[in-house]
Amino acid sequence: MAANTAPIFSIAGDVQWTNTGAMTTANTTKDLTSGTSYLAYLAPSEGGFLQRIRFRSLGTNTNATVARVWINNGGATSTLASNTLFDEITLSSTTVSEVAALAVFELPMNYALPSGYRIYITLGTAPTSAGWQATVIAGKY
Repeated sequence: MAANTAPIFSIAGDVQWTNTGAMTTANTTKDLTSGTSYLAYLAPSEGGFLQRIRFRSLGTNTNATVARVWINNGGATSTLASNTLFDEITLSSTTVSEVAALAVFELPMNYALPSGYRIYITLGTAPTSAGWQATVIAGKY
């Protein structure tokens, strides 16, 4: 099989986010087959390049948590073979302020995803108040 020797660049930006509202429900399963998960990205029909995921608190969260980032091959999340845990990031507790910005947590990704692949996010513990928003910065091929 011939290798692709030419660089491939994104043709258009692609910004997606967890559009179910705030991520507020914990999921302590370690395989994504049950519990609450949040769809953060769906690769377009040509595939996509995932650059990074930004996590923002939507206000005061007195509990710290861990965000787990899963790659799903487009199959049912209830099927173990469809999911892999890609990475985790600690999200600290936050206190909303009118004079100081809340911290932003960013997870570099920097890889291509095939058409139809998805990124799901789960939280290790439930935030006690506002919840979290995840925004994916990507590119379409």
